[in-house]
Amino acid sequence: MSAEDKKQEQVSRIVAAYASRPDVTPDEIVALYRRLSGELGDVPAEVAPARVPAQAGMQPALPLEQAVTEDKVYCLCCGRGFKMLKRHLGAEHGMTEAEYRTAFGLPEDFPLVAPSYSRKKAAHAKEAGLGKYDRTLPIGQD
Repeated sequence: MSAEDKKQEQVSRIVAAYASRPDVTPDEIVALYRRLSGELGDVPAEVAPARVPAQAGMQPALPLEQAVTEDKVYCLCCGRGFKMLKRHLGAEHGMTEAEYRTAFGLPEDFPLVAPSYSRKKAAHAKEAGLGKYDRTLPIGQD
């Protein structure tokens, strides 16, 4: 195996490990590959593409009335259904929740978690004893 092949294999392993993370976008993976190829190989490193901000007024993949059901919340970018959108938005579309809401003109209280899943998690938290303190007393005054 030549030195160039070893460098390419090393770059491939690093990029594959990075790509397995759930919080990276395809653009970040490509940028890492280009940067590593430039540093370890003879190919000049290119500047990583800037993150493209979400544009206001994007066309939703489905009507807003159908975006939230009892068990799923559907992504307006691609139309896929999930229990929670936050991870999907970051990993697949490179957007934060705020950017997503701005892109489609959604109000701040528009749900990005399925209602049934939210109730299930709230019930579990109450069973675990969370949220039992008295909110009327300031902290430290018993």
